[in-house]
Amino acid sequence: MTEYPLGLVRKNTPTVKREKAKHDLGSMDSAKYAKHLVLFRANAQMLDHLLGLAAPHIPGMAGVEVVRKVLAHNPDTVWAIARKSKYNPAVPVGEGFIAMLPLTAKGLFRLASKEFNGSDPDLSLVAKPGEKPAGSYMWGAYAPGTLAGAMSLFMKEVAEPPYVGINLYSRPNTPKGVRYNEAMGFKKRPVIGGIMAPHLYEFTRNMSRTPIYDSYRSGASPDGISIIVARTFDDLIRVVSIRSAVYMGEQRCPFNEEYDGNDMSGTHLLGFAGDEPAGCTRIRFFADFAKIERLAVRKEFRHTRLSFQLVRASMELARMKGYRVLYCHVQKHMINFNARFGFKVLHDRPEFAFSDFDYVEMVAHVEPHPDAIRLGADPYKVIRPEGRWHVPGILEESAARDVSRPSIGS
Repeated sequence: MTEYPLGLVRKNTPTVKREKAKHDLGSMDSAKYAKHLVLFRANAQMLDHLLGLAAPHIPGMAGVEVVRKVLAHNPDTVWAIARKSKYNPAVPVGEGFIAMLPLTAKGLFRLASKEFNGSDPDLSLVAKPGEKPAGSYMWGAYAPGTLAGAMSLFMKEVAEPPYVGINLYSRPNTPKGVRYNEAMGFKKRPVIGGIMAPHLYEFTRNMSRTPIYDSYRSGASPDGISIIVARTFDDLIRVVSIRSAVYMGEQRCPFNEEYDGNDMSGTHLLGFAGDEPAGCTRIRFFADFAKIERLAVRKEFRHTRLSFQLVRASMELARMKGYRVLYCHVQKHMINFNARFGFKVLHDRPEFAFSDFDYVEMVAHVEPHPDAIRLGADPYKVIRPEGRWHVPGILEESAARDVSRPSIGS
């Protein structure tokens, strides 16, 4: 199949670059656009009728037997649309449809590299029922006139597991299709697994869900505060520079006390003001608690809320790892600052000192993140880069290659 432009965009709408989508898919109100419509899963018996309606309008549409094969593989692939006034739940008849292919990591890679055959998809590239896909390809749609509003109902369906946060991709092949994609908030030329895909449009659904500990993007406004997990040597040099300026320069901490032998066993968060490295913190993970430590913000950026964001990001990262107890050593004048985040002083423990400052112990009890990494999680998710569990990683890209070194004896 190919993308068919829905009727929310008029035929004579010019192709223009919009700063804001006219009908953004992520915010379409089904009560407004689809109050007279019904969306339901199509069955094999409906396909001849549905595809017959669409055939005059969709060039190069996949054949009925191909669609039937895909539907048998995953019933979430074809959704029928009907007006409520004509809908009989006992004998449902569709007046239009929306079709998508939930793709595996290998399938999405093939789509990005122009190796995906949409007219007869390889089912090994299509996710099975209940399997979380790497991306959903909008395979085709026929929704003329008021049926176009069913897209808002479709977006509600894919807001449920296993499709939560999964990006949508389309490959329009007509000017009208391009206008539709732009009006709905799709962006041209996405980068998928390091591959620039100029033939595709992408609707990004996980940007609002981007975790605070992975919020940095190059070229941000100088006023923007963002954070990443330090993953490269350059990142670690930035961390060292910040801590040296704050602890060694301002607080006169000796080198051997500041760099205490734990930096290679901890996770570092690096904070930015625009593109300028401005703050950092370190987290070390133990059996039943995570320790947040070495919070430092450069003097010229202490008027910002970066210190608050670094603590929040550290807590969120620990929650994502499933921790319930967060622990820190706090200089006494910083007790009230830490208390803002739910930390409480352990009053049954003695005060102590190191590097010329007095400290107390503080603990916060939290709930693990709902999507915390646990035993039994998607194995690809477990091997993604630290703090990037929400996006496919480089090793998932390698899954697109055929196995060349099979296990011995297999």
